[in-house]
Amino acid sequence: MTPVTLTTQQHDALHALLQRPRIARLFAALNGNGEELRMVGGAVRDALLGLPVTEIDLAATSTPDETMARARRAGLKCVPTGVAHGTVTVIVDHEPFEITSLREDVATDGRRAQVRFGRDFNADALRRDFTINAMSLDGHGRLHDAAGGLADLEDGGRGPRVRFIGDAAMRIREDYLRTLRFFRFHARFGQGTPDADGFAAAIACRDGLDQLSRERVRAELLKLLAAPGAAGAITLMSGAGLLHRVSGIVAEPGRLARLIARENQRGAAADALLRLAACAVRVVEDARSLQERLRLSGAEAMRLGNLARAQERLHDIRRLTLVSARAMAAELGGAALADASALVADEPWLGADADAMAYVAALAAGAAPAPAFPLRGADLLALGVKPGPAVGAMMAALRTHWLEAGCPEGKAARAGLLARATDMAAG
Repeated sequence: MTPVTLTTQQHDALHALLQRPRIARLFAALNGNGEELRMVGGAVRDALLGLPVTEIDLAATSTPDETMARARRAGLKCVPTGVAHGTVTVIVDHEPFEITSLREDVATDGRRAQVRFGRDFNADALRRDFTINAMSLDGHGRLHDAAGGLADLEDGGRGPRVRFIGDAAMRIREDYLRTLRFFRFHARFGQGTPDADGFAAAIACRDGLDQLSRERVRAELLKLLAAPGAAGAITLMSGAGLLHRVSGIVAEPGRLARLIARENQRGAAADALLRLAACAVRVVEDARSLQERLRLSGAEAMRLGNLARAQERLHDIRRLTLVSARAMAAELGGAALADASALVADEPWLGADADAMAYVAALAAGAAPAPAFPLRGADLLALGVKPGPAVGAMMAALRTHWLEAGCPEGKAARAGLLARATDMAAG
C-alpha cells in the first residue's frame, strides 16, 4: 500500500475533532493505562473530506465492563445499550457517544455475525465493509489506515472511490445489506462508474438480497435516495435488476434525475420520500405497493398516497388554475398538491396558470395554508335543519359549491354559504 501524505487541511481537521471538549474528556477517561480508544469510521472519513462531522463513533480495546468502569470513575454516566454486541453509551455533558469494544467475527450467515472481543485495531478495521470506512484516529492525532482508505478518498485526484475491503463477494456474503450500502455510499461519495469488482460482486450475490428484512431495505434505500448521486445509483441498480429484486420497484430514473435537478436549482434540501415517489409512484396502487414492500411508516404511506391522488387529479384536469389548485389543496391537503406538482412540473401534458403556480409555491414553502371549509354541521342545526341524513347531504352540496367557487374565505364567504344553506333548508 503506497502511503499518502495528509494535506494541512486534513491534518487540522483531524486534530480539530480531538480538541472538541467532550471528545477530549472521553479520551482522558478511556485512553491509556493499558487500553486504547480511537475514533473510527465515518467521522474520520468525513473530516478528511472536509465535510461536517455530526456523528462520532469510537472503538476501544477495553471490554464493555472495563469501559463503563473507567467512564464512571471519571464521573461520566454510562448506559449499557448493546453490551452483548460490545457497545456501551457514555454521556458527556448530555451528549451520547457509542463506544464499541474491538471485535472479531467468529461466524456469519449473511445477516448477522457471531463475534468475540479482540484487541487488534487492524483486524477490526479489516472486518469492516469499505476501505474509506475503515480508518481510525488515535488520541495523539495519528491516522491509522490498514485497508488503504486514504488512497481511495483521493483515487488519483478523481475523488472518492467506494471499494470493498479484500474480496468483495466475501464481504457481501458476510452481510447482504452491504450490497445496498455499496450503492448508497457510491451515491454519496463516488465519482463516475462504481468500482468494477464491487459492482460485479453485487450482481453475483443478488440472491442473498432475499434474506434482508423490509425494514432494513427501507432504511438503506431512503438514505441512498437522499444522496447527491441518487439518480445514477438508482439507474445502475435498476439496470442490473437489483432494485426490483429488493423492493419491487420498476424505477423511472429519468424522472428522479429531473426532480433532483429542480431541487438543486432551487437550493432545496434532498427529500428522500419525494424522490422515492419520483422513482415509483404514478397512481395510488403504486403507493400501496411500496407501503407493503418497504414497510413504510403510517406517515410515509399517507404522504405517498395523498400525493398519488393529487397526481392523478392533475392528470385528469390537465390544466391547473388558481380555482382548481385551491380546491385540490382543500380536498387533499396543501402538502399533497405541492408534492404532486413537484413531480409533474415538467410533464408535457400539464399546463398551469402563473397565479396557480405561485399559490403552489407558497404552499410548498409553508407561506399559505390550505383553504378550510368555513361551515360545520352545528351551523345547519342552528338554521333549523333537523339532525340526520339531511345535514350530511346539505354539507356535501355546500362544500361542492364552495370548492367550485375557488374556496372563498372570510366573513363574506361564510355569510354567503349560510344564506345558501337557508335557501336550501327552506326549499
